[in-house]
Amino acid sequence: MLPLVLAALLWVLLHLGVAGTGLRGAIAARIGDRGFQAGFSIASFVAIGLLIWAWRAAPSAPLWVAPSWLRWLAVVAMLPAFMFFVGSLTVRNPTMTGGNGATARGMLRLTRHPMLWSFAIWALVHAVVSGTISGLLFFGAFAVTALAGMPSIDAKLAKRDPAGFASVLEATSILPGGAIAAGRNRLMAGELMLPVVLGAVLWVALLLAHPWLFGVAPLPS
Repeated sequence: MLPLVLAALLWVLLHLGVAGTGLRGAIAARIGDRGFQAGFSIASFVAIGLLIWAWRAAPSAPLWVAPSWLRWLAVVAMLPAFMFFVGSLTVRNPTMTGGNGATARGMLRLTRHPMLWSFAIWALVHAVVSGTISGLLFFGAFAVTALAGMPSIDAKLAKRDPAGFASVLEATSILPGGAIAAGRNRLMAGELMLPVVLGAVLWVALLLAHPWLFGVAPLPS
């Protein structure tokens, strides 16, 4: 179990202790932004490889058995996760690389961090359903980096471009639906058609393929 603990810590520290702190700027000042991005991508690839290897090698010590209702809830919760993920890929996002000047449209009207929300929902759902120590460590590492990454990214962008990011903050929110509830944005159903439809298709496809891909049937029998 120790290798899994260390791998989980490595993943979290890499994203929150390096990319999410002033250390990123110090490294980028020496090797340039592109150099940092390349190095960070390689380090992330190695870290996730170690995390997967350690998770598969770790003993499955059970903590609880998820009841049928919880497994059904997990299946349903994955539907918006897919929609958030597709929505993050179908619009330019000011919080992601190359998103400078992007406007709050599509899924960004709901949240400015749709991809991180998709990862957070996926990780939390699987951590709860797994009911094992290894599952909590593995999926918990992704949940922590996704949830903590949202305010971390906001703070980094606000520091880099205070004036430019102010308009993004005004029209969007971290919490899904927060800006709309506050009257700072409005829902445009037409802009969400693609992520909703394609996300639902992918959700159904993965439900059917899950037993063959991962050896686990997500639907309670």
